[in-house]
Amino acid sequence: MTNFHSKLIIGAITAFSLLSAGAPAPKPHKPVFISPEQLDVASILPNPPGDNSIQALAELAEVHHLQDTRQAAQILHVKADDAEEDIFVFKNVLGDKFSPANLPLTALLSAHVHNDEGVIVGPAKKYFHRLRPFNYQSSVKPVCKTNSNMDDYSYPSGHSTTGYLEALVLTMIVPEKRDAILARADDYAHSRVVCGVHYRTDVEASKSVAYAMIGVMMNNAQFKEELKAARSETRRALGI
Repeated sequence: MTNFHSKLIIGAITAFSLLSAGAPAPKPHKPVFISPEQLDVASILPNPPGDNSIQALAELAEVHHLQDTRQAAQILHVKADDAEEDIFVFKNVLGDKFSPANLPLTALLSAHVHNDEGVIVGPAKKYFHRLRPFNYQSSVKPVCKTNSNMDDYSYPSGHSTTGYLEALVLTMIVPEKRDAILARADDYAHSRVVCGVHYRTDVEASKSVAYAMIGVMMNNAQFKEELKAARSETRRALGI
């Protein structure tokens, strides 16, 4: 067994232990598959709509409309999406066997992908400093977890970037389910708007960011190794 594979297994066991305990795997303090030097998101995204622009007001109106019309079942759905930022949000596409308990190597890959979302998206949020809907207008009442810090910016959406990234990774593991996986990623991103914590353009920008990120990550040797291990593990567990 190579040193790399030994580390991979140890990391997978750690990720599985944390997920089993109901705690998210901690984000490493440094990039795993991609660094800000490789992708400066702020340089490739358009500016978000300006405050009080026609588009910004239309997006705010959409947030209010979703707030006024969301039903109890929908609120439960978006809260569940808010709480889970990993590849296993796609278990409703792949079934009960698709779980961290069955797939520790896949859980490890997912944790690294989520880590790198923060590494890449964080600087862009600070650059654009777009206020979240509820910080911009107090009549917006979010139903998901919020941060009272006014520096917790909205554009692009971190959750949505993670959702799209995990989806793109999963389509390389289970390409047979590509359409359903990508549809679920769109639903996951939309949950952020229903929650009242993001605007439409926040999640649309995140989709662009995820596609840019995956293009860089696919050239990373560690990503390729972890993807190969996760693909083998997942397809064996699912019997495909």
